[in-house]
Order: sequence, then C-alpha cells, then structure tokens
Amino acid sequence: MKELHTEIEIHAAPAVVWQVLTDLPLFEEWNPFVTLASGKVEVGEQLSVHMEPPGGKPMTFRPTVTRVVAQKEFRWLGHLLFRGLFDGEHIFELEPLAEGRLRFVHREKFRGVLVPLLWKSLDTNARAGFEAMNRALKERAEARM
Repeated sequence: MKELHTEIEIHAAPAVVWQVLTDLPLFEEWNPFVTLASGKVEVGEQLSVHMEPPGGKPMTFRPTVTRVVAQKEFRWLGHLLFRGLFDGEHIFELEPLAEGRLRFVHREKFRGVLVPLLWKSLDTNARAGFEAMNRALKERAEARM
C-alpha cells in the first residue's frame, strides 16, 4: 500500500467547506483537479468522477462512496478495471481547529499490483492535482465567509 497525503488550513467553518466539497455538480466551476463530478454523496452510491492531474493523463472513473460523516469525512473507493489491479481509496477529512478554521486533509490510499509501477507519477502528477484542489477549495470556501 502507498498513501498520498496533503493538507491545507482553511479559514472557514466546517459547514461552509463541507457544502463546497459535497456539491459535486459545481466542481467544474472551481476544481482544477476533479473537473467534473456527479452522483449522491451517500454511502453505497456510485459517483462519476473526471480527474485531470497536472502533467498526467485525464481519466474518468466510477467510484463508490464508502463513508460520509457530515462536516467531517467523505471517502470513495475506485478500481482500475477490476479489484486488486489498482485500487484507490480517496479520503477528504475536515479537522476543526480554533473558531472558524479547519485543517483539510486530502489523501488517497493505493493498493494493487500496479501501484509500484505507477507510484512515481502518483507522487508527482496526482500530488500536484491534490494540492491544486486544496488551494481552490480554500479560496472558494474563504470567499463565502
């Protein structure tokens, strides 16, 4: 297993950040990494997610929502072709700090036989995409305060 981990501090209430993060149809307005997304943010639901990692190949996949804790955590699990080849558990976490601030943790756990072959591009292209999304989420949420 390999894990990609990024985080950013956001000066906004958890409710505001959660609203931006879970309003999937509006991703195309602000998100430079997950440029299109649709579906219900509910456990067991299948999403449609289009990612465009900087310097990488755009891809669309259909992960399943595995965990939702309002204003705290949202996870999905996706597979390339079939389970065990290349699986990614994408995790968004909101950790409250002082009043009106939070730490947004954006990470993904990768498993499967292809992970060692793809790790370098994940640690560069995907990481750059995570960080771009984090900055855009911060900007959008803080503009609403």
